Amino acid sequence: MAHDVPVERRAPTGRTFFGHPRALATLFLTEMWERFSFYGMRAILVLYLTAEAADDGLGLSDSSANAVYGTYNAMVYLMALPGGWVADRLIGARRSVLWGGVVIAAGHYVMAVPTRWSVFAGMTLIVLGTGLLKPNISTMVGALYDRDSPRRDAGFSIFYMGINLGAFIAPLITGFLGEKINWHLGFAVAAVGMTFGVIQYALGRRNLGDAGDRPADPLLGADRRRALTRAGVVVAVLVVLVAALALVGLFTVNTVVNALTAVTVLVTIGYFARIMTDRELSATERSRMKAYLWLFVFAAAFWLIYDQAGSVLNIFAAERTDRDVAGFTFPASWLQSVNPILVIIGAPLFALLWLRVGNRVSTPVKFAVGLVLNGLSFVLMAAAAQAAVGGDLVSPWWLVAVFAIQVAGELSLSPVGLSATTKLAPVKYASQMLGLWFLATAVGDAIGGQVARLADAWSESTYFLTFGLASVAFGLGAVMFARHIRALMAGIH
Repeated sequence: MAHDVPVERRAPTGRTFFGHPRALATLFLTEMWERFSFYGMRAILVLYLTAEAADDGLGLSDSSANAVYGTYNAMVYLMALPGGWVADRLIGARRSVLWGGVVIAAGHYVMAVPTRWSVFAGMTLIVLGTGLLKPNISTMVGALYDRDSPRRDAGFSIFYMGINLGAFIAPLITGFLGEKINWHLGFAVAAVGMTFGVIQYALGRRNLGDAGDRPADPLLGADRRRALTRAGVVVAVLVVLVAALALVGLFTVNTVVNALTAVTVLVTIGYFARIMTDRELSATERSRMKAYLWLFVFAAAFWLIYDQAGSVLNIFAAERTDRDVAGFTFPASWLQSVNPILVIIGAPLFALLWLRVGNRVSTPVKFAVGLVLNGLSFVLMAAAAQAAVGGDLVSPWWLVAVFAIQVAGELSLSPVGLSATTKLAPVKYASQMLGLWFLATAVGDAIGGQVARLADAWSESTYFLTFGLASVAFGLGAVMFARHIRALMAGIH
């Protein structure tokens, strides 16, 4: 049976959190600590991968490190799809978030082990845990509001502040410990942060009422056993494949990166095809999914550029910027805190803006604004790269300005996209649709990791200018299609 409007559960009423349901505070703090661990590790990852063995790094080339970074980010968000499925069909969003946090913490603790293999083993666990946690915690935020509530976008913007509070604090701590003392000590601090997140969530679950307490579309009996058997077979095949590649000497960094990039794109195509051909969807739901496909493409293009902040721009910060302040050279990874602090400042302002403009500015137009601003940030980055030609060190204020423009674009697209996903989602795919939203980031990061290889082949200014102008052009094109997309959204703004 198809449904146009899902039956949403509510957290208990009573005390509020900045005028929003009290349960938002529990989810806010859980996400804050999870992002502390994620962004703390990510801030030093590329720098660790490219550091020479004499400096306790892995000694990878910039090109390979950028590709690994992009693929890792892609896998984190790709796993949101099975993570959403697990919540929808097996254990519910609430338990998925709990177990996801536990696995993430374990991954960071593994990375803290001072060996060369630990970083890849730890990243694998983090990928699996984040797939369980990330889409389902956002689904629970969406369940706190009526689908058409004007507070919904504002609630997601406040939730977004939790993400960026953790992302702001983390690089300052992990960056100093990792760059100045020991890389694995930086990874250990990220592990402690995720441990705090798990404890906080376990203690605060009483605020959640019945939100996320059971699967939206549970598998029962033979169907459940069949699904678990298939999952076991897939895991076994993957293990055999990895072992076979290792035996013949093909299990290399570049082989894995290229294969995972292809898998990300193919999974995306297959998943959209599956939803679009689902006969249980109503005509209205199918129309909304067509609109969502457009938004998905816009978001993937946005993240392709935006998430290079931790790779290409991070290396630029380490090698091209003058970071000396009163005789102290601050860690390059500290600049990774600029973006989130600007989001913290800007998020409430944008939340107020969206409340003021209401439905007069459509979601597709907001996405277009994000693309244009994202492109302009890379155009400015091209100027910074040109100023660094010849080996001159440039002011870090160039990067601060670039991040400021990107933040304005992010706040035009990302929290709005989260909210739009929960509104456009067919009820059958409630949690999985949040996974699909994060898959847009996976596609952007996977392709972006491959694109970032060009930063070594081209001049830096050419690289930034080319992709900056492409994003601006894409954003202007999105404006032209905004009215058509809004019509496909069938009453959703």
